[in-house]
Amino acid sequence: MISQWTGLRRARLDDQGGVTVFIAICVVALIGIIGVAVDGGSKMRATERADYVAGEAARAAGQAINPAEAINGTAIVVDPQDAAAAAHAYLRSAGATGTVSVSDNGKTLTVTVTGTYATKLLSVAGIDSLPVTGHGTAILLHGVTAPDEGT
Repeated sequence: MISQWTGLRRARLDDQGGVTVFIAICVVALIGIIGVAVDGGSKMRATERADYVAGEAARAAGQAINPAEAINGTAIVVDPQDAAAAAHAYLRSAGATGTVSVSDNGKTLTVTVTGTYATKLLSVAGIDSLPVTGHGTAILLHGVTAPDEGT
């Protein structure tokens, strides 16, 4: 009878293979964390690039000022169609897509760049891409002077 209880007790305390399952779970979790870090960092770089491209497209649009009002000095405003065309041309040259808007007074240009980032490691988990959006604004200023530094 004693040997029977000893065999049951040993079987109950035997944990062979338990470490293997633990290691497998830890490896999967570690790969997931690495995937989030790598693809998250790459998405941040893609967002920074989208912000840069949007800002440059807004600046390009800001060059499309209305010459009639600029020459006589009444105002510095953009021609909305020319500004949108300049911004879209810049976006095309940068290989990006987005939208362009010009404020009613023609002094504020806003460009939004949209795209996707193709994931490298998260695709294993079924996440093939992440959305990326960048924003850029250009404001036209006319007749603004810097305040005196001595006052």
